Amino acid sequence: MDSVHDLMSAGAHAVKLEGVHGHAEIVRHIVDSGVPVMGHLGLTPQSVHTLGGMKVQARTDAAVKILASEARELEHAGCFALVLECVPTEAARQVTNLLKIPTIGIGAGPGVSGQVLVYQDMIGLNPGFKPKFLRTYANAFDIIQAALNAYDQDVKSGTFPDESESYAQIHQFNREAA
Repeated sequence: MDSVHDLMSAGAHAVKLEGVHGHAEIVRHIVDSGVPVMGHLGLTPQSVHTLGGMKVQARTDAAVKILASEARELEHAGCFALVLECVPTEAARQVTNLLKIPTIGIGAGPGVSGQVLVYQDMIGLNPGFKPKFLRTYANAFDIIQAALNAYDQDVKSGTFPDESESYAQIHQFNREAA
């Protein structure tokens, strides 16, 4: 609870918890303390290594049933919404239809209540990261890289800063007075 208190004191409006195993009671406690909690199921980045890597989750009927059960458990624990990450479209749609709380998809198809993308991924800051669900809306990496290279070249060539980017001396420096 100290971490939740610290986050809320720093200006957070809610907390997000990944998974449900061992968290349902924690979610209830946090919600009962007056802090909104968003759940997160499917691919949970903080547990990616226990899931076998960055892989689509809930691909079988049995796995979809588990996902639905976990989603209901988080809803009953008091979550105000649920992120569904990297799950098949139909699984996300089924879970969304079971719940009264909204679902937010990231790689979960169009059948959820809302969508989210990581800002840095959306604007192309990580050109090596290309999951199927990511639509890149800008190529900020190349723009930033070109700007940094131009700055480096200008500094090394001595063209930055020039006179227009420098301040003129108002009074002559007097060595004897210094």
